[in-house]
Amino acid sequence: MRRVERYAVGLVRLSVGHRGLVCLLWLAVLLAGGAAAAANLGRLDQSFTASGQDGSRANAAITQRYGAGAGVAPLVAVVTWPDGTSGRSAGPAARLESGLAAATAPGTRTLSYADTGDGAFLSPDGRTTYALVYPRSGKPDLAGLAAVRDATERLRTRLRAALPEARVEVTGVLPLQEDSATSRPSTLLQLAKLACALAAVLLLLRTFRPLLSLLPLALTAVSSVAALLVVVALAGSMELSFVVVYLIPVTALALSVRRSAALVTAWRTELAHGRDTRLAPLRAGSVLAGSATAGALAGAAALAALALFPAPFLRSIGIAGAAVCLTTTLACLTLGPALLSWAPDRPRERRTGARGGRVVRQLGFFVERLTAPIGLPRAPRLFAATALAALVLLTGAAGFLTAGNPRAEALVRGGPARDGLDQLTAAGFPAGVLNPLEVLTPSGVDPAGVASRAARVPGVVTAVAPGAAAWRREGTALVAVVPSGEPMTGPGRRAMTDVRSALAGTGARTGGSGMPELDLVQGVYGLVPLALAAMALLGFAVVARLRSAGAAVRAVVCGLVSALAVNGLLVLVWQYGPGARLLGGVAATGAVTGWIPLVAGALAFLDALDRAVTGAGSRVRPGLGLVTALPLLAIGLGPQVELALLVTGLGGAVLLNTVLLRALSALPARSRPYVRERSAQPVTGALPAIPASSYWSRPRSPLGHTIPLAEPSDHAQ
Repeated sequence: MRRVERYAVGLVRLSVGHRGLVCLLWLAVLLAGGAAAAANLGRLDQSFTASGQDGSRANAAITQRYGAGAGVAPLVAVVTWPDGTSGRSAGPAARLESGLAAATAPGTRTLSYADTGDGAFLSPDGRTTYALVYPRSGKPDLAGLAAVRDATERLRTRLRAALPEARVEVTGVLPLQEDSATSRPSTLLQLAKLACALAAVLLLLRTFRPLLSLLPLALTAVSSVAALLVVVALAGSMELSFVVVYLIPVTALALSVRRSAALVTAWRTELAHGRDTRLAPLRAGSVLAGSATAGALAGAAALAALALFPAPFLRSIGIAGAAVCLTTTLACLTLGPALLSWAPDRPRERRTGARGGRVVRQLGFFVERLTAPIGLPRAPRLFAATALAALVLLTGAAGFLTAGNPRAEALVRGGPARDGLDQLTAAGFPAGVLNPLEVLTPSGVDPAGVASRAARVPGVVTAVAPGAAAWRREGTALVAVVPSGEPMTGPGRRAMTDVRSALAGTGARTGGSGMPELDLVQGVYGLVPLALAAMALLGFAVVARLRSAGAAVRAVVCGLVSALAVNGLLVLVWQYGPGARLLGGVAATGAVTGWIPLVAGALAFLDALDRAVTGAGSRVRPGLGLVTALPLLAIGLGPQVELALLVTGLGGAVLLNTVLLRALSALPARSRPYVRERSAQPVTGALPAIPASSYWSRPRSPLGHTIPLAEPSDHAQ
């Protein structure tokens, strides 16, 4: 540990001595690196699917041959004929067929009663029918989703024009998500978003003062870009998921805020003790070096364990987490002290705008007191017991997690797509028709026989092998299988599993928009226990080497509890719905989008491990966790369910760690295990006694001129 800390202190000294060059280098990373990373984001897999599993491989094969369907759920056109008109009649069926042909682009695959004569496409009274429409969207990436959006508007407009006598609506998973993204939040929710944003700004200003509040933001920006550059560069040689775009900046913000607070506090302490203003940044950075480096190495090692697993989701999260740990700490130890060397001292900062500064500090103090854990100063044991009991409850709730796309009716409250969904379900059709399976039959296999096998599976409404040219290509054929249950429900998952088992001996490959979710549960979530064990072992090994075995046990246990608790929070708030409406949702989602628990759990583990290693428990203000969580809530609160799920997981991870560490620190001292820590005093042999006065650089002082340095006793946050 002493050797690692000595290197870190040397890096701080080098950065302060060449502050101009350091700032220019990080500025180049921010500008040039940001442009390069943005231009190469296409290297990342944007499908958000569990690539490499059977369903994903089947979808890739279908997309390659047919250019539509597979991982992209079809559009569902719902048509209700006027009273007295039956969809079984030849006239309405023919008009529907011609209307679909006029409303879709060439090469679009359609499936309806007019194509098949299958009564499963008609309601019991015969007045309502639906058609599955597969636009040529290509891969399920951002460009493919844009193509589906254009196809939705074209289908809705032209089909209504072709069938003026009928009520025509267009729905589907993607139209529902699109309406959710464009819906406006209520006035009350907008006020809540504004309050979250203002509270975050006030807490940031109170913690760092107006000028220095830019420090954590600058560190977040440069470290996020640097980590993203690493990920994009590696994406050229391996498959990495787009989910890292959400993990990296939030992790960088959480680490940067905490490290910046420790750095600024040490710097102000040096100034308060009358230290030289030019030497204070170097001394403050040296105080931070040991703990920050230990936290970064432990977090990077733990997350790097995920890169050893074959699942692309886990590999992506592991590489991104390790990269952002190292880049954020590197930025804090180099750019942080360099910027502080140009900052005004504290008395001068106070004299500037004294009245406005007092107002900001008073408002920030009010927000911090309002959001601090209630009862902690007066009843620490009661607070600790209550907080730990709540964490145990959340940890147990994680066992009930259902990973998958949210229920269709929970995606949006109103809009054209929701009108179509209501029209579909009111006619008696199950919601499972929004996510049909697609079976790719190879050459030499009878598609009708495959459809017959699939139709006999319990939970399947119908299975059809269309004979149109759009469904036959290069000797292969596609079979559409319509289940009754949505993919995240028990019946829906059993139907998908049973269809795959029933067709196992035919050579057919089963895909569809819901199949990657099944693969995610069976393939990726099956590895999660092993992944957690690997993270815990590597994290324990590094922390035990740098600190002590007792500290390693405490850090790893905190990380595991936090990772499970944040998933329990998603289960209780969204999956079962008590907090869904409060956060802008419609109803209980019934499931949590498959990749969100993985990202939130990784952030929770990393953040808890770093807090435990760096000792940021009771010493850190509660407001620091809110500085990270409140902006997320300001962005994500609203009717866009998947975004709200994501910010609940990421923001909840940071807040739960704040509560967990403060609860542990509030326990009676004798109830906590005694841990013999290795010395955390910073190495001081390379610190100069008299800094040079150069503006752009500070040459090294003679090695013999050194001063002792000990961490001040009032570095508490």
